Amino acid sequence: MRLSSIEILGIFLGASAGLGIFLIVSSKLWPKKERVERVTTPSKFSRGLNETALQLGMKPSVLLSLCVVLAVIGGALAWAVTGVAVLSVVLAGTAAALPAMFAASRRAAARKALRNQWPDVVDALISAIRSGANIPDAVVSLAGFSSKAVSTPAALFAQDYKVSGNFELAALDLKARWGNPNGDRIVETLRLGRELGGTEITTVLGSLGSHLRAESALRQEVEARQGWIRLAARIGVMAPWIVLVLLSTRSEAAQAYNSGAGVVLILIGLGVSLLAYRIMSAVGYLPDEKRWLA
Repeated sequence: MRLSSIEILGIFLGASAGLGIFLIVSSKLWPKKERVERVTTPSKFSRGLNETALQLGMKPSVLLSLCVVLAVIGGALAWAVTGVAVLSVVLAGTAAALPAMFAASRRAAARKALRNQWPDVVDALISAIRSGANIPDAVVSLAGFSSKAVSTPAALFAQDYKVSGNFELAALDLKARWGNPNGDRIVETLRLGRELGGTEITTVLGSLGSHLRAESALRQEVEARQGWIRLAARIGVMAPWIVLVLLSTRSEAAQAYNSGAGVVLILIGLGVSLLAYRIMSAVGYLPDEKRWLA
């Protein structure tokens, strides 16, 4: 049966109308679920792994592989010497934490070295200003400073100031890149001196340099005295485990430590050692200065 053109047009219009009604109704019957984009924040372990890898100059995957290798070596040596399973696991975990300990010591040494260099930064700025340079040029001269933590942000400041010519914005970026309380003081002093003008900027910088030098000397003295507390904490934690390893070389002692009671004893000793070390470290910890001018 052949359909006429009018009938075909009627079928097309009816189908179009039906499709339109279906689309309108479907939006009410089956509402589209809004997709909530989840912002994945890295975990504390991931952040620590990335920071440690950056400090040691290697990729996180390489650092993780190194920790696994050290754990296997440490556990194997402990098992070969003592034959105590739980003690081997403890020593394997200690060996795996060695890169993190080394990175923490390097971070502390870097912070200490940088803290001692801020008075020299102030002296360099004073010398540049007294030689006839303006404040932006004095900051640009820090690009040749010995410490990369100071020179690299100063070089980036030189690029920003050359492109924009805006000292305020470039100084704020410099303060953010330094990310240090003493750097914040220096930048704010320079901003204030440039805004107010006058010839007292070198005097103010000299006072700031003297304050930073005195503060650094006082902090070094306090850290030297509290270093004995941290040393005592480390010795107090290591000594029982050294004795335990020596005792475990005897077959009867190893057999006793491999028993259920021996495992519980070692685990309790591990918990007590960690708790005591945390307490002693907290007593000997000198908090870092906060960035009030950030």
